[in-house]
Amino acid sequence: MKAYMKTHRGLVREQNEDTICVAEPLYVLADGMGGHQAGEVASALAARTLCETLRDMQPSADALTRGYLAANSAVFARQKEDETLSGMGTTMTALWEDQEYVFVGQIGDSRAYLYRDGKLHQITEDQSMVGEMLRAGAITEEQARSHPYRNVITQAVGTEERLSPVVTRILKTPGDIWLLCSDGLTDMARDEEIAAVLADCPPAAAAEELVHLALQHGGTDNVSVLLLEVKA
Repeated sequence: MKAYMKTHRGLVREQNEDTICVAEPLYVLADGMGGHQAGEVASALAARTLCETLRDMQPSADALTRGYLAANSAVFARQKEDETLSGMGTTMTALWEDQEYVFVGQIGDSRAYLYRDGKLHQITEDQSMVGEMLRAGAITEEQARSHPYRNVITQAVGTEERLSPVVTRILKTPGDIWLLCSDGLTDMARDEEIAAVLADCPPAAAAEELVHLALQHGGTDNVSVLLLEVKA
């Protein structure tokens, strides 16, 4: 895969707590949370631990799950050691490829999308309070976009001792474009807007354009995108 990435602190936040890690064939995007730079510490530590844990392993769902558990243990232990980091955590979405498949790991509400044959497919499900309400039919997609609890996530790396990552295996197809992104993009831009950018721009330009789109719509959060192109 060929990777293109772009991150921006946004127009409101004072610092960028997102982390992007590219360690081919593993690609990771994490969105940290916590005060006094704790979110930045959490996202960087989780992404680094995942990459180091999986460095010499063959891609598989079980191995990716073990990597997430190792990252969770590292972040949880760090916040217990340093009271200034208490309560920190991070989302983490990862894509790990082998010759035939990609394995997508998910904790939190940073998303993975697949753009294939001109259509955008959301592969991950938001692990958030609003995501659960939406899947239950309690609210509409339009209501979800402005719901006061839309940023309350139900799982994060490092906040609890136990973690239940979701891992999905999908067959690779030449020409596929994968998008990993923080909610700084998806809270600002609708799926149809994201799809239009991917339709109109090559991946290198699309990464820049997607961040620009989020900033145009207000840029209220850090925004990070990682685009991955499966070679034709």
